[in-house]
Amino acid sequence: MQYRFWGLVLGLFPLATTAWGQASYVGTVGGAPVELALDDPAEGPLTGVYVYTKFGTPIALSGQLRRGVLTLTEKDARGKASATLTVPTFSAGARQLAGTWRSLATGKTLPAMLTATDSHELLQLASLKDSYFKLVLDGQPGGADSRVVAVKLLAKKTNRLVQLLAVDCQSHGVYSVEVGDYNFDGQPDFSVFESSYAGPNTSSLYFLYDPAKRQFVNSGYAGVSLEFDLKKKRIYERNSCCAGSSVTTAEYKVVRNKMVLLAQHCYRWDEKKQQLVERPASACQ
Repeated sequence: MQYRFWGLVLGLFPLATTAWGQASYVGTVGGAPVELALDDPAEGPLTGVYVYTKFGTPIALSGQLRRGVLTLTEKDARGKASATLTVPTFSAGARQLAGTWRSLATGKTLPAMLTATDSHELLQLASLKDSYFKLVLDGQPGGADSRVVAVKLLAKKTNRLVQLLAVDCQSHGVYSVEVGDYNFDGQPDFSVFESSYAGPNTSSLYFLYDPAKRQFVNSGYAGVSLEFDLKKKRIYERNSCCAGSSVTTAEYKVVRNKMVLLAQHCYRWDEKKQQLVERPASACQ
């Protein structure tokens, strides 16, 4: 689609002063309405997502901000760069930005204009077949203390609200929502990043699709850094503590949409062997 790349440019100015720096914007490309969310560029790689209002399918974006020149790239389904957008004189204080979109295949260019919004919602990159996601924040998307208080599920093309789910989570930018099959029933589910802890540990909330209700319900899954093996239909947990000197792992199966513990192991760092060695479970408590 010839217009879709430009949505990327929009919201850079509020981003530079916060850890995640999410920001939301709206505008047009050749008359086509777009909406965009970006994470912090900070003089390096940036990531973002945007949608054409008419279609509602999120599109991933990447680019760089160097010495006041913003260069953005969109890739096609094969991962090949298909368009660029250049903002030659990016101003960190401007609420409106103008730039030129250029097709790498044809050389065609289009003007575009976008405006920063005061919305408390943040578009997500992940989407389902017929719907896409927005986070609802208790502050501005760029706010350092903003938390995610709800997730909106919106119908593609019509933008109709399908479901609103209350949560209490940290924001992980445009990557807060992920899609997967978390109860191994062949139906797509989704998760919301909940929190990061010491070291590599993270947690998420998992929402399972209920075919009877045609809605998503909170699974109640609890665990740290869960990984889902679709082939084995198993959930694996890895909890690292004390700079990696203590590690607990666990294996679960899913029974009636609940996690059932199958095995648990404790590993402690052995100075003599210079590696993690399995110990009794009590050693990791």
